[in-house]
Amino acid sequence: MEILLQLIYSGIALGMIYAVIAFGYQLTFATSDTLNFGQGEALMLGALVGLTLVDTLGVNYWLALPVVGLFGLVQGALVERIGVRPAIKIKSEFGWIMSTIALGIIFKNVAENIWGRDDLRFPSPLPEAPMKVFGANVLPMELLVIAGALVMMLAVEFFNRKTIYGKAVVATFNDRDAAKLMGINTGLVITFSYALSSLTASFAGVLIAPLTLTGATMGAVLGLKAFAVAIIGGLTSGMGIIVGGIILGVAETTTGFYISTGYKDVPGLVLLLLVLAVKPAGLFGKSAIKKV
Repeated sequence: MEILLQLIYSGIALGMIYAVIAFGYQLTFATSDTLNFGQGEALMLGALVGLTLVDTLGVNYWLALPVVGLFGLVQGALVERIGVRPAIKIKSEFGWIMSTIALGIIFKNVAENIWGRDDLRFPSPLPEAPMKVFGANVLPMELLVIAGALVMMLAVEFFNRKTIYGKAVVATFNDRDAAKLMGINTGLVITFSYALSSLTASFAGVLIAPLTLTGATMGAVLGLKAFAVAIIGGLTSGMGIIVGGIILGVAETTTGFYISTGYKDVPGLVLLLLVLAVKPAGLFGKSAIKKV
């Protein structure tokens, strides 16, 4: 029972990281019906920039967080301007898909040339000795991951609901054409959603980096699994993304321990196929009806 509890704790921490990245998918889909398939690379760049600040330049971990967040904002806005906006203008159904994938590959190659191909260790800002929680060992950094992920998502929700700029984002989500007629600069809103999406991914990268090795290849798998979480939970539901992330995280840790680490990716993919077959909008998503 103690081992199971420990696996659940680790799974929740892993699932919350997936949820933060998947939340970025939701942000861009809500405003432009597009997705940044280089989201995993945004996480990777955030982790590596954070590593440079903390390990090379000696910046305090907590002070490095806002700097990494600012980097994520710029990187996300750049992706939208270069890869997504041209495709939206010509109404290309697949242009933004190939553009974001291509930019993700470019960012990965740039990272390999700057930081190398070897995985690097990110120094932990918290003690590495485990804590006892209800009889199971939990790393302090795992608790920080869960708390940080929740704070990030709640902050974005607060921004959307309580600020005038956030309401512009919500209006664009509800009806882009109507929002444009009301004077909202929907192009700027879409740019901002991409910037915010990359900020959340960069933040997730700095959170998860002390728990794993940091390198140019770390983003690809995390980005793909986060996309699975977004589909499982529903691209229109914040709660669904959190639940989907926890389900996938716990499924991976328990499968890896009780069956084999070689099969830890299987449950999530099986669940993804089942959800797509039974409820394509996701467990908590709503099917949209479009008039044609």
